[in-house]
Amino acid sequence: MDSKEDIHNRLKDVLVELFGIDPAKITPEANLYQDLGIDSIDAIDLLLKLKEVTGKKIQPETFKHVRTVGDVTEAIHAELSSVVTDS
Repeated sequence: MDSKEDIHNRLKDVLVELFGIDPAKITPEANLYQDLGIDSIDAIDLLLKLKEVTGKKIQPETFKHVRTVGDVTEAIHAELSSVVTDS
């Protein structure tokens, strides 16, 4: 299973690739909307890319409450962990 650090690093790569965000700004505490300038359309693009990267569909309901990079990392970790648990 991927560690949270691995997930954070892959998420950082995705945010840089998709949105051209300065990697130094992508910290666990960074707010996606206020600090990184992600809007609702960008969030959909992010979900689609995360599905591609992880091989698992991230449920939109899971993303409703995420506000920070750390929240996204936690949500992905929980989704990937549930795959292992469900098997």
